[in-house]
Amino acid sequence: MQSDIELDDYNDFAVTVPADLAGMRLDAALAKILPDFSRSRLTNWIKDGRVKVDNDTALPKTKVWGGELLLVDIQPDPNEVAFEAEDIALDVIYQDDTIIILNKPAGLVVHPGSGNWSGTLLNALLFHYPEVRQIPRAGIVHRLDKETSGLMVVARTLQAQTHLVKQLQDRSVKRHYLAVAHGIINADGTVDAPIGRHPKDRVKMAVVRNGKDSITHYHVIERFNAYTLIECRLETGRTHQIRVHMAHIKHPLAADPVYGIPAKMDTASEVQMALDDLARQALHARKLSLVHPATGKTMTWKAPVPFDLEQLIGTLRADVGLSQDEPDDDDEEDDHDCELIYVRE
Repeated sequence: MQSDIELDDYNDFAVTVPADLAGMRLDAALAKILPDFSRSRLTNWIKDGRVKVDNDTALPKTKVWGGELLLVDIQPDPNEVAFEAEDIALDVIYQDDTIIILNKPAGLVVHPGSGNWSGTLLNALLFHYPEVRQIPRAGIVHRLDKETSGLMVVARTLQAQTHLVKQLQDRSVKRHYLAVAHGIINADGTVDAPIGRHPKDRVKMAVVRNGKDSITHYHVIERFNAYTLIECRLETGRTHQIRVHMAHIKHPLAADPVYGIPAKMDTASEVQMALDDLARQALHARKLSLVHPATGKTMTWKAPVPFDLEQLIGTLRADVGLSQDEPDDDDEEDDHDCELIYVRE
C-alpha cells in the first residue's frame, strides 16, 4: 500500500526495528520503540499513513520481523501545543544539539498540571528551546518534585528522548541525591519496597503491597545530634520515592511537609530556625550520570549544594561543634570544582 505523503515529510524519526521485536504487530512494536506516545496515538498515525515500513505505509496489524526501517512523521500532541512559552530563567549546566542538563531550583514545577498551568519548567523550555515543542513533554524524560532542587536531563530530539527513556528503563542512568534525614542512621542500607498511591490519602504515595517495585540505596555521609546527612542513589524513579522510602524506615527527610516529622519534635532553636528557612524537604539531586545519546560516552555532572540546604547543614554542624565544610560525597572521581565532572568512554 503506497502513501501519497512525500518521503521528505518523514524527517522526524527513523529507526530500524530491533530483532527482539520480531513477530510483533507494527502498532505494538512502535509502542515499544516510542514509549512516550500512547498506543492509540501511534495507531492513528499508522492509519493516517504517517508511518512507513521500508518506504511503504502499512496497517497497525502488519507484522514486523526485525531489520525494517520505520519512518515516522511525528505529530505534536494538541494538548501540549496549547502550552505557552514563558521567559523563565534556566540554570543550564551543559547543553549541546542533543541534550540539556539543568539545575532546577526548588519551587519550580516541572510540568503543567492542576493548579500549575503556567510558570513551569516546560513553559520555560518552550521559550528557550522552541524545537522541543515537537517532542512529548518538551523533551522532559524524568521529573523532580516541585520543592526538590538539582540536576535534570532534557532531550532536544525525539531520538535522544527515546534513548534516554530506554536508559531509565534499563536503570543505567545514575542519580545521586543529597539529603538530610531525621534521626541517627547507623549504617548504609537499601530500601526495596513497592510504592503506590496511599490507600487513604490520594495526594500521597506510600509503601503498598501492590505498588511498583522501588529500590533506593542510601549512604551515610555525616551524623549530627538528631539528623543524618546521607546520599541516596535511585535504581527506580517512582513519585516521591526517596521521601517515601526514608519515611518508611522511620528516617523521614528533614522539613518534609508531607512525609516528615512535625516541627515541634525539633528542640534546638537554631536548628528549628534553619528548618523554617529551608521550608522544603531537604533533598537535592546532586549528581547525574548517563550515556550520551549521540556519542555513546558516559558523562557525569554535579550540581553545587543550594544555599538553603547548605545553611541547614552548616547549622547542624555548628550544633555539634563541627566545621562548616561543604558536604563530601566520598567520590574521589567527582572531587572537582567544575560543572562537567568527567567524560568516560
